[in-house]
Amino acid sequence: MKQDVLIVGAGPTGLVLALWLTAQGVKVRIIDKNVGPGPTSRAMVVHARTLELYRQLDLADAVVEAGHRNPSVNLWAKGRVKARISFSPTGGNLTPYPFVLVYPQDHHERLLEARLAALGVKVERQTEFVDFAHDAAGVSARLRLPDGGSEVCTAQYLAGCDGARSPVRQRLEVDFAGGTYDQTFYVADVDVSGATANGEAHISLETGDFVALLAYAEGRGRLIGLVRETREDADELTFADVSHRAIESLRLTVDKVNWFSTYRVHHRVADRFRRGRVFLLGDAAHVHSPVGGQGMNTGIGDAVNLAWKLAAVLKEHAPDSLLDSFEAERIRFARQLVETTDRLFTFVTADGSVADFLRVQVAPALTGIAYRVGGVREFLFRILSQTQLNYRGSPLSRTAHGRVQGGDRLPWVRVNGLDNYASLAAIAWQVHVYGEAGGDIRTWCAAKHVPLHVFPWGPQQAGAGLARDAAYLVRPDTYVALVTEGARPEALETYFAEQGIRLSATSA
Repeated sequence: MKQDVLIVGAGPTGLVLALWLTAQGVKVRIIDKNVGPGPTSRAMVVHARTLELYRQLDLADAVVEAGHRNPSVNLWAKGRVKARISFSPTGGNLTPYPFVLVYPQDHHERLLEARLAALGVKVERQTEFVDFAHDAAGVSARLRLPDGGSEVCTAQYLAGCDGARSPVRQRLEVDFAGGTYDQTFYVADVDVSGATANGEAHISLETGDFVALLAYAEGRGRLIGLVRETREDADELTFADVSHRAIESLRLTVDKVNWFSTYRVHHRVADRFRRGRVFLLGDAAHVHSPVGGQGMNTGIGDAVNLAWKLAAVLKEHAPDSLLDSFEAERIRFARQLVETTDRLFTFVTADGSVADFLRVQVAPALTGIAYRVGGVREFLFRILSQTQLNYRGSPLSRTAHGRVQGGDRLPWVRVNGLDNYASLAAIAWQVHVYGEAGGDIRTWCAAKHVPLHVFPWGPQQAGAGLARDAAYLVRPDTYVALVTEGARPEALETYFAEQGIRLSATSA
């Protein structure tokens, strides 16, 4: 049977793509060469923007309940707290999830896979992608089955979600430009005790050493540190072999090491995220340093961005050109992310007395001072949480006067228990008006089967940057496509005509 989409790789990116496509009635097949979900924690952080998107499939509450909320990050230098960055006071006005959620990737994958199974789709384990051919008619992929046999799977589209060494990318012959840092990192999942085993995140800076602690359960956490010395035997190191100076500065006692590994950090972005009927997502398309815990969240963002577009094209509600916007929107963000994390990584790992002085003495003091400024707090939270991510300049975005423009994430507003994000659970086009909606816009939305949500006007809406009585056309992935002052239906009509997107009764 021909599939709509063959997904290679059942990490978070592939699983989220499969979930969002299946929820929209798209037939998917998802394969993975491994026996089961990864046995180790790996990616740990789930950011606010990911949780906002998870509300579309009623996943957010389950993930938050299973994970551990880190409400703040404590920055230490030379054994003293120099800054405490608390998310709730600032983030509480921006998102329903004003915290950093720590949720180990192995548990995360199991939850996603169980949700997918509940929708009737099973991950085909020990099934390996070998090669493929594609043309205007579709994709034919050769697979190696668990018994050693082979099979040819035909599909309309192929999604490579198969990691940094992606066989799909290699067969596609797409360049993966970038490099590998000289330094070796270590990660350790540990049982800990002491004053800093308090459920918060801690970063400890020492001369020639640093470590980050992310708590994910009471008395348990992830340590991320740097192996300063150049070691030929890095793969054979144990926790006892690495420096504990920064750990000891946290006054932290490591009672048990449950898992330890070393790794090298890469910074690369694929030259293309799409070629014909084949797409690259997640680590197959971009890898970068672990600074800020952005990697897994970015892959999930890739999946949500692509899913609604694939569904629209497969249902013949949009032209193939809509799929080009996936690369246009996501490659720009990936490049910005690699550039930003590269600078931070270089600063954190730089050698020498001057670098040590700036990192240990100057940076923590400046951070503490800057964070007392409200605008700085908000900016840092938006960047970390990915709520700042926007698609301004995208082929799908139409700019407008005002703070909220086409391509922006729709601001979250909750007043008297009325949450404007509740309607975003529908993976569909919709229109929001804050204030009064005239008869013309109501008539147009009814005729086009586009849900219209009208919210009262007040200071919170104005503070969020929304314009009174304007119409916000919201995409199925909850980003604003168009803002039209005065809620003019002709502007919406023109937008859909220019994009070649056909609305139908099923769009609601």
